[in-house]
Amino acid sequence: MTDISGSTGAGATSAGRDSGAGGAGGGAANIRNVVLVGHSGSGKTTLAEALLSHTGTITRTGRVEDGTTASDFDEVELRQKRSVNLTLLPFVVDGVTVNLLDTPGYADYTGDLRAGLRAADCALFVASATDGIDGVTRLLWDECAQVGMPRAVVITKIDHGRADFSTVLAECQQAFGEGVAPLYLPSAGSAPGVSGLIGLLSETLYEYSSGKRSARSVTRGSDKELLASARDALIEGIITESEDETLMERYLSGETVDTSVLISDLEKAVARGSFYPVLACAAPQGIGLAELLEVITQAFPSPLEHPLPVVTAADAASADSSGEPVGGLSCDPDGPLLAEVVKTTSDPYVGRISLVRVFSGTLRPDAVVHVSGHGRLDRGHPDHDDDERIGALTSPLGKVQRPLTACAAGSMCAVAKLSTAETGDTLSSRETPLLMEPWSMPEPLLPVAIVARSKADEDKLATALARLVAEDPTMRLEMNAETHQLVLWCMGEAHADVLLDRLSSRYGVAVDTVSLRVPLRETVGCSARGLGRNVKQTGGHGEFGICHIEVEPLPAGAAGFEFVDKIVGGVVPRQFIPSVEKGVRAQLEAGVLAGYPMTGVRVTLFDGKAHPVDSSDMAFQKAGRAALRDAAEKASPMLLEPVDEVSILVPDEHVGSVMSDLSGRRGRVLGTSPVGIGRTLIHAEVPELEMTRYSIDLRSVSHGTGSFSRGYLRHEPLPSHLSAKVAADSRPD
Repeated sequence: MTDISGSTGAGATSAGRDSGAGGAGGGAANIRNVVLVGHSGSGKTTLAEALLSHTGTITRTGRVEDGTTASDFDEVELRQKRSVNLTLLPFVVDGVTVNLLDTPGYADYTGDLRAGLRAADCALFVASATDGIDGVTRLLWDECAQVGMPRAVVITKIDHGRADFSTVLAECQQAFGEGVAPLYLPSAGSAPGVSGLIGLLSETLYEYSSGKRSARSVTRGSDKELLASARDALIEGIITESEDETLMERYLSGETVDTSVLISDLEKAVARGSFYPVLACAAPQGIGLAELLEVITQAFPSPLEHPLPVVTAADAASADSSGEPVGGLSCDPDGPLLAEVVKTTSDPYVGRISLVRVFSGTLRPDAVVHVSGHGRLDRGHPDHDDDERIGALTSPLGKVQRPLTACAAGSMCAVAKLSTAETGDTLSSRETPLLMEPWSMPEPLLPVAIVARSKADEDKLATALARLVAEDPTMRLEMNAETHQLVLWCMGEAHADVLLDRLSSRYGVAVDTVSLRVPLRETVGCSARGLGRNVKQTGGHGEFGICHIEVEPLPAGAAGFEFVDKIVGGVVPRQFIPSVEKGVRAQLEAGVLAGYPMTGVRVTLFDGKAHPVDSSDMAFQKAGRAALRDAAEKASPMLLEPVDEVSILVPDEHVGSVMSDLSGRRGRVLGTSPVGIGRTLIHAEVPELEMTRYSIDLRSVSHGTGSFSRGYLRHEPLPSHLSAKVAADSRPD
C-alpha cells in the first residue's frame, strides 16, 4: 500500500468524497482538471510528457530539446525550445480522467497561465530541485490562495547532480506559508543519485533502482533519521487541518493515530485547499510518478467540489450585461449550458480552434449556442452577443485532435470554426444567455510600434492583427491618434517576438518595428509678435494677405488654443479673419520646433492688410501659418513631454532598488504605502519617455516580482538638452 491509497482504490475514494458535493452524475466525479504552474525551466513539460508515457497515453516519450513533446508543437515553441502556449493533455488513470493543462513558465505568457487557472479546479506547482522557485511563482501561489484553489507542490530533477531537495523544500515552506509539508523524501542508493522515495505515512521505501517500483521497509540508518523528524511534522500538519477537533488531543496524549484516518484527513484537507503536500520526482527515470498520480486522482477535487465563477444574465439586445448573479447553477450535465472559451488558436488548415471548459450542461456538435463577450473593449475586443452553431468537438492531445460526440459538465474540449467566439467568451443556450465574470488579466505595458513592409503586407495586416487580438487577450492593439503609429502593447520582449513571428509565419505578413514616438507637444515660453506676409503676383489673379499676430502662453496648467480677434477698422476684412485662424490652427497642428502639435497658446490677430482683388481665403490661411511660425520662433518655443502617474507594487526587499531606478528615469517618488505583508506600493510621477521599456527593466530590478500601472497625468517642459536632441533628430537630412 502507498501513502495515499490506504485500503481503498482511487475511484472509491473520489466517489466517497464527491458524494457530499451535491453534484449529479458519476462522470464529473471521475474528472480532475489540473494546471501545471512553475517558472520556465522547472520541468513542467518534461513532467507532463512522463505522465503521458507512464499512463500509456503516448508510446514514445519526447524531449523538449528535440521538439518532440506532445505539449510543445507550435512552430514558435519548436524554434525556441520552450512552451509559449496553454496546452491540454488528457489521460486516464485508474478510471479517472485527468485533464492536465501545461502552461508557459515565462512571465510574458501570464495570460495563458491565468487561462489555465480559470479552466482548472486545482494547481500543481512545479519547482526544480536545482533552481528553487522564483518571485513570479510566489505571486501565483498568492493568486491561487485568494480564490481558495487546492494546490500541491512537486519538486522535480531530484536526480540532478546539483539537486538540493531539502533547500528547495525549505524555500517552498518559507514562501508558501503554513500547510506545506512533504509526503515523500528522496532516498539515495549505493550508486550516486536518487534510487527511490521514502513514504512518510507508510514508513516505506519505494525503490526504483531496478527500473521498476518495489516497496520495502526502511532499514538504513540515514533514511530512518530522515523519516523520524519529517513524519512527525507531517502528521501534526495533517491533524491541524483535520475537521476532527479531538484528533490533536489524542495525538498529543501519545495515542497512535491510524494511518487510514490520517490519509482520509489528508485527502479532505488537500481538496479544501488548506493543506499542500510536497512530492518529489525524477520524471525521466519515472521516480515519483505513481505517487504523484495518487495525489492527483485521490486528493485533488473533482469539478463537483470546485465552485463555479460568478455568472450573470447577458441581455443579447444590449451591451449592458450587468445584473444580479444567477444562482442555482452546478456541475450538472443536464443543467443549463454554461461554458467558456479559455484559449483560441488558429490552425492554417482547420481555421480557428477554441479550447472550451464546460461548467454546466452538455456541449454537443451542431447545437446553436449564444456567445457573449463583454468588458474587454480597452483590449480591442468589442462587446458582442451572437448566436453560433457548434462545429466538430474534439479532445486535443497536443496537436492531435480526437473526435468527441459530446462534452459534459466538468470536462474540456476543442471546438472548431467558431467565427466570433474569442478567448474569455461565454457559451450558453440561446433561451437563457449567460455571462461569466471575466478572469483577471495583466495589463500589457510594453509598446512596440510596427509598419507593414510592403503594400501587399499592409493589405493583409488588419485581418492578421484581428486574429491575434481574438487569440490573445493580453495583447492590446492601438492606432495612436497623436503619433499616427500602429502600436502593439505586449507583456514583454518575448511576447512581442512571438506576436511578430506569428504575423510572419502563420499569416504571411511581414512587418518592421520602428522607434516609438512619444506624443510630445510644443508651446511658447513668452509673448512675441510675428508677421505673416503672403504676396504673390502671377499673370492672372495673385495672392495677397498680410497679418500681424501676437502669441503668448496661456496661464499655467491651461492647454489647448485660444484665438483673439482685435482687428479694428477692417484692415483685415471680416470674411478673412476665420481664414487667418484656420491657417494658425493648421500650423499649430504641424508645430514649429520638432513637428509636434502646439498647445497652451493664445494667438491675437491685431493688424493686417488686404487687396480688393488678390486677397482670398487661401491667401490669408497661408499668411496665418507664416505669422505663427515667425512669432513662435521669437517666443522661446519649447517641447512638452507627457508625465505618467505610476504605481509600482514590489516586495519590501526591492523597494530601494526600484526607487533608485526611478531617480535615474527623472522620476519623482511621491510616497509609499504597505500592501499586505511584505509588499510596498510606490507612488511616483515619471516622464513617459522613460517608461517605454519599464516593464522589462522592472522585471530585472525586482527579479520578476514587481508589477506596475500607469496613467497620463499632464505635460511638462522637456529638459533643454533633451529638447535640443529631439529637435535635431526631427530635422530632415
